Amino acid sequence: MKRPAPTAGMHHLALTVKDLQKVEDFYVNLMGMSVEWRPDADNVYLTSGSDNLALHRGDDDFEPANHQSLDHLGFIIGDINEVDTWYDFLSNAGVTMLTQVKTHRDGARSFYCKDPGGHTVQIIYHPPLA
Repeated sequence: MKRPAPTAGMHHLALTVKDLQKVEDFYVNLMGMSVEWRPDADNVYLTSGSDNLALHRGDDDFEPANHQSLDHLGFIIGDINEVDTWYDFLSNAGVTMLTQVKTHRDGARSFYCKDPGGHTVQIIYHPPLA
């Protein structure tokens, strides 16, 4: 069987979260995403313009450690110098930082932090995508 044509890329991610409002605030107020659609009080769809992040409220007994594992999600930065600006901004906003800013062997520059739901977020300048 022949493989179908290539996809248009990965532009959608869905996360189940315990505290929907705190996680939504992080992605809207700090990361600059906007609400695309809120079908009900337990679901919200966010966008940066070319992507879609769905946040779904978990059941009362939801524990992330007992569900599907996601290593991290990344936000692409178009200018290598802005990675440090983002690091300072999120640090000053009280976001839990997991690493310092680092330049990688491939020319990428990034750091990792945590969103309020406990997900690891990478802010990265990656030359092929920037």
